[in-house]
Amino acid sequence: MSETTSWPCTLAVDLGGTKVEAALVRGGTVLAGTRHRTPTGRAADAAALTAAVEDVVRRTLASRPAAARIDGAGIGSAGPVDRHAGTISPLNLPVADFPLAAVVSETLREVLGEDVPVTLALDGTCIALAEARHGAARDVASSVSMVVSTGVGGGIVLNGDVVPGDSGNAGHVGQLRLSATAPVDSAREDTVEEIASGPASVRWAQAQGWTGETGEDLSRDAAAGDGLARAAIVRSATAVGQGIASMGALLDVRRYVIGGGFSFVSDDYVQLVQDAARAAAVLPASHVTEVVRAELGGDAPLVGAACLATP
Repeated sequence: MSETTSWPCTLAVDLGGTKVEAALVRGGTVLAGTRHRTPTGRAADAAALTAAVEDVVRRTLASRPAAARIDGAGIGSAGPVDRHAGTISPLNLPVADFPLAAVVSETLREVLGEDVPVTLALDGTCIALAEARHGAARDVASSVSMVVSTGVGGGIVLNGDVVPGDSGNAGHVGQLRLSATAPVDSAREDTVEEIASGPASVRWAQAQGWTGETGEDLSRDAAAGDGLARAAIVRSATAVGQGIASMGALLDVRRYVIGGGFSFVSDDYVQLVQDAARAAAVLPASHVTEVVRAELGGDAPLVGAACLATP
């Protein structure tokens, strides 16, 4: 392939608790036909995870357009991560200090016959970077992106630069505590995630007497007028909004991007979050907090991973 006829793109890898996915990305767009997925899951030990990562990377590279040149690779992963060592220790996978960056790098070398620079970050960091460059926060310099789903995660972009933190784990917004009045060893709900996630909202509604079983049930019943289902949704959005109010005071960020499956539990979920954030705000700047819906959906983790390699 000659240098004059080739064009650059980036290998993006996204690893989570249920699957690992890879694709080629160019200009914020996932290239058609290059996206491949392999299941992971709680039974995936280091050997199985290595095989899954190698599989998606090899299939993605095999599907690349003839003129595509791989100039870099970005990886987003469930955390915790160690961005310096290139390792991950996800809470939802039975591995610790798994050398994810090395596995991707070695697979690239085997297939391409050359070294390609590889960058690792938290998946929430990747989503925030994607929305900041190509999505709902592309018109502002600073933003926080949040995913409200089975858990609550996120990432931070300040003045155009992603904030990884010392180890790479900045942005775990779901772990913000909303109450510090009970003993630290008590089994209470006190983080944003423990209150606002989909499963937590379902459990709370069930404890109040609601008879449904899933977030989809909550959505349906609330739309049909069920007061308990609606209360669970408002409770979730209020917790997210209160977390945003705390972040606003700390970071002085105005734009917050909300995505994730549970954020679609009601049509007004994002508006509920904004109302709660402004109501809980202490500083004047936070009273004009903007909460908007994410734009990139399921492409965000891969697009953001690619952004890691293209500063």
